[in-house]
Amino acid sequence: MCAPEHFEVSYAINPWMDPTAATDRVLALAQWASLRQTYLDLGHDVQLIEPVPGLPDMVFAANGGLVVEGRALGARFTHPERQQEGPAYLRWLAQAGLKEAVEPVHVNEGEGDFLTVGGLILAGTGFRTHQGAHAEVQELFGLPVVSLTLVDPRYYHLDTALAVLDDSNVAYFPGAFSEGSREVLRRLFPDAVLASAQDAAVLGLNAVSDGRHVVLAAAAQELAADLRDRGYVPVGVDLSELLKAGGSAKCCTLELRS
Repeated sequence: MCAPEHFEVSYAINPWMDPTAATDRVLALAQWASLRQTYLDLGHDVQLIEPVPGLPDMVFAANGGLVVEGRALGARFTHPERQQEGPAYLRWLAQAGLKEAVEPVHVNEGEGDFLTVGGLILAGTGFRTHQGAHAEVQELFGLPVVSLTLVDPRYYHLDTALAVLDDSNVAYFPGAFSEGSREVLRRLFPDAVLASAQDAAVLGLNAVSDGRHVVLAAAAQELAADLRDRGYVPVGVDLSELLKAGGSAKCCTLELRS
């Protein structure tokens, strides 16, 4: 995780961002700290990367890379405003005691567009990550990669439209995906939790699950109820200030899979 010490909305690179709207950095820090404490209270280890001045979106650590079985692929960002985050995260990953940390060739925005489900990697494209990165990930990690096309600019990363719940199931918002990608998801996950447009619109699917507890936006109440009915334990968090930049719990969290 990366504390939002330099957080602000000074540019617009997704539909959530409005540079004319006021942001409250103190509130953003408090909400982020509450998310970190939630992870600690659930028994998870949280490691921190030092925020870099001039990189207000660095709080969204999920975009900084992809780590699977102790190996990491760094990120190469689409927009110039975020491109310096890639080297910063790669330096951290290279010093994190992993087996290796590889600099990417193709544009990819880390776990924003790559989500691991059991022995598969779901890979988003359409707005940020290039399809060439999907092949790059498959070659590096040796896991099957399933490409999914995003079609709604509000859900510009895969992790804004789909949440991994455990090693065999997901939750997602069908309206974020192309027709063919929806069919792929139906075939792969026939028992998936389908989120409503209302819960998707508060980034309820930008969630983090340990297989039992699902940390998600507190405003996504219907989704939380559906998860509870399926045997999961939803844990609501308020990240409304970070939502102004288009991120929630998952965006703030890069998972280090050993």
